[in-house]
Amino acid sequence: MDLVIRDVRVLDGTGGASYRADVALDGGRITAVVREGTGRRPAARRTLDAGGLALSPGFIDMHAHSDLALLRDPAHEAKTAQGVTLEVLGQDGLSYAPVDDRTLAQVRQAITGWNGGGPGDTSLDFDWRTVGGYLDRLDRGFNGEGIAVNAAYLVPQGTVRMYAVGWDDRDPTPAELDHMKRLVASGLEQGAVGMSSGLTYTPGMYAKDAELTELCRVVAAYDGYYCPHHRSYGAGALAAYQEMVDLTRTAGCALHLAHTTMNFGVNQGRAADLLALLDDAIAAGADISLDTYPYTPGSTTLVAMLPSWANEGGPDATLARLRDDGTAERIRHHIEELGSDGCHGVPIAWDTIEISGVADPALAPCVGKTVAQAAAARGETPWATARALLLDDRLGPTILQHVGHEENVRAIMKHPVHTGGSDGILQGDKPHPRAYGTFPHYLGHYVRELGVLSLEECVAHLTGRPAARLRLPDRGLIREGHRADLVLFDPDTVAAGSTFEAPRALPVGIPHVLIDGRFVIEDGRRTDVLAGRAVRRGTP
Repeated sequence: MDLVIRDVRVLDGTGGASYRADVALDGGRITAVVREGTGRRPAARRTLDAGGLALSPGFIDMHAHSDLALLRDPAHEAKTAQGVTLEVLGQDGLSYAPVDDRTLAQVRQAITGWNGGGPGDTSLDFDWRTVGGYLDRLDRGFNGEGIAVNAAYLVPQGTVRMYAVGWDDRDPTPAELDHMKRLVASGLEQGAVGMSSGLTYTPGMYAKDAELTELCRVVAAYDGYYCPHHRSYGAGALAAYQEMVDLTRTAGCALHLAHTTMNFGVNQGRAADLLALLDDAIAAGADISLDTYPYTPGSTTLVAMLPSWANEGGPDATLARLRDDGTAERIRHHIEELGSDGCHGVPIAWDTIEISGVADPALAPCVGKTVAQAAAARGETPWATARALLLDDRLGPTILQHVGHEENVRAIMKHPVHTGGSDGILQGDKPHPRAYGTFPHYLGHYVRELGVLSLEECVAHLTGRPAARLRLPDRGLIREGHRADLVLFDPDTVAAGSTFEAPRALPVGIPHVLIDGRFVIEDGRRTDVLAGRAVRRGTP
């Protein structure tokens, strides 16, 4: 045996009662779980006395934006220090495979606010074009040794549409639809676990239900799941959720709802309406799960607030429209008075939009201010400031959007199909603290301080349930034969260190994290171990 963790409180990922046991590891697997008083205690080359700590499976981040961070940062402490051992990438319909040269250049600019990697960024060679090539690149990681944590991938529907159709707001031709279906099928064959969409982001939002249903039929044929950021979290939220339920049921496809929430004033206190909708569908046979982050503000890019027509044609076309005074005034009218589809059908409130990051250091004085505050400091209207930021930073600014409701967050996280997802954007000078704090914040704030979930139930939400959704038969539970992706934490002290004022502070109370039986965090410090690999559909 390589290691025995002695006399530890086991939270096994099922949601069942915890128990004390010795847990033995060998060759990257759990080889023995001996409950207290039930048998001979295992021996190993190394023994770790748990000393009052709890042991759980590694946390699975069901909604991550580490697509490039995993290839840039070998430590990746934003996630390793939280106890995350697996991230699901390719979210919100926009990522870096499958692409051709044209599509890669466009998507790099479109989501530079999420991941960096924009025009002029030479930190990565982008030497892949297919999903399989990207997963192979993750496997190689740093000097062929791997990456910080394991990673699964969703085929991004918006990127697929960009590749096959372009940025036009129109239906695909039959040949273009066939091309998209082949791209999705190839991505799944090469190891993707499903397909994502960003239906408030261009060009993915131009897809109608019939098109999405056809793509979901392909996903269903490979036993994958569809993960949509649906069309509205605001004025049309319930209708948007119903749309996703209906089209996936028609396609026979499993549905996983991304960063599930009910935001803006129109949805305060309406989580019960959403949960009733989902319960009815589940009772009728739908295969549904969801993820949330345990905070009220959201995070995205400033350009995402624009109406969809302003983004038609791609980033260069968007910039051209913003430069034209007449078109810019039309954009302002849609955003401020009508409520653009990019802002979920709700007229924008500039005092809720906080600038969290910019690519150009010269614009840094705006970071940490709302658009309204930055505009007052500059002596101009909020729209004039927003327009200038978009133009000067070439669509790069990221934002926090303070539009959520605590009662909705708590209600949704208690649902039995709930899982955890950080939706963590790692770029920017002042990112959302969820990137560094989601999982300890669940355990410390919502379990220990508020009692919204029991510790056992919360761990199941963060481990066993997401592993089941990903169809991973040997992860997410503490059982003999399962992979030794594990977290040792102190239930009495675990907490997020990150705050809105100090968003990159590391958590406390998580002294040990193991991936494949190897310590990536030991005694609270990051080791040099790179045990992460790409986790491909259909493989253990």
